[in-house]
Amino acid sequence: MTTATVTTGARVHVGFQNLSLARRRLYGGIGVGLEEPRVRVTAEPSTAVESDDELARAYAERAVDALDVSGVSISLEERLPRHVGLGSGTQLALSILAATASAHDLEVDVRALAPAMGRGGRSGVGVATFEAGGFVVDAGHPTNRFTTEPPAEGDWSVPPAVARHDLPAEWRFLVVVPDAEPGRSGDDEDASMRTVVERADPAVADEIAGVVTRKLLPAAAEGSLEAFGDAIAEIGRKNGSWYADAQGGVFRPPAGVLVETLSECPVCTGVGQSSWGPVVYGVTDRDHADEAEAAARDALQTNGLEGDVIVTRPSDTGARVTPSPTQ
Repeated sequence: MTTATVTTGARVHVGFQNLSLARRRLYGGIGVGLEEPRVRVTAEPSTAVESDDELARAYAERAVDALDVSGVSISLEERLPRHVGLGSGTQLALSILAATASAHDLEVDVRALAPAMGRGGRSGVGVATFEAGGFVVDAGHPTNRFTTEPPAEGDWSVPPAVARHDLPAEWRFLVVVPDAEPGRSGDDEDASMRTVVERADPAVADEIAGVVTRKLLPAAAEGSLEAFGDAIAEIGRKNGSWYADAQGGVFRPPAGVLVETLSECPVCTGVGQSSWGPVVYGVTDRDHADEAEAAARDALQTNGLEGDVIVTRPSDTGARVTPSPTQ
């Protein structure tokens, strides 16, 4: 028997390259894997599916079916905050899949099986950062398959990464998690996305394409912090113009006031909202990390908000799988 532990970091989702049905590729996620916060799960072989956590048990059932194994016992030792913009669902689902496979001494292609876990149906960033960390731009999906109604669950492949770069080790990501209503997920998210896609201005996608190719990708390849930050901030605001009606502004409350406040911080760049929020992120460097963290705490207090502030490195590796034989 084998006990397997899998741990992986969160991700921030900067936005999509296109949400208009008038363009040939839809979605095309842009994001970054982080070292912290992390999810950590441990799996042991079993003849049934066992977990004290309801969501973990649901994903474990999917993993057992996908891998065609007898069962698994899952312990959830660390978890990401749910529905705040850090990719908690994908990172947990894939961690459980990888841990279940390792516990049964199986090799697993998490990308191939992510659809069976209900993940990777819109953005490929979470799967790509689980695999290898880094800054990722994915290819999106053919628009003629992903219209306002997505394919049936599991009937898709995860979009491949068209660009991936390790970001400089001295960079730091500021992650602000305000105490606020969770972001959209599940059926609510799907309904909101349908509304956004039906109305999305294709001209915005054309503008984003220019930012990605002429600003963002060169900045990531060169390790230019200011240029990278300027590019992701611009992409985030352009994405927000698509979502403004659905979320109550370019950034959803209370993320908007935090973005505006932190954008004035001289040691922060690239300030934006991750996914549906309410997480707000920014980029700084190791030498200014303490100053950036203090600015984030001040931003929460200034706007009458409680919450957590995390300063973390960008991840340059994927999930860590640690199997250990049991006696």
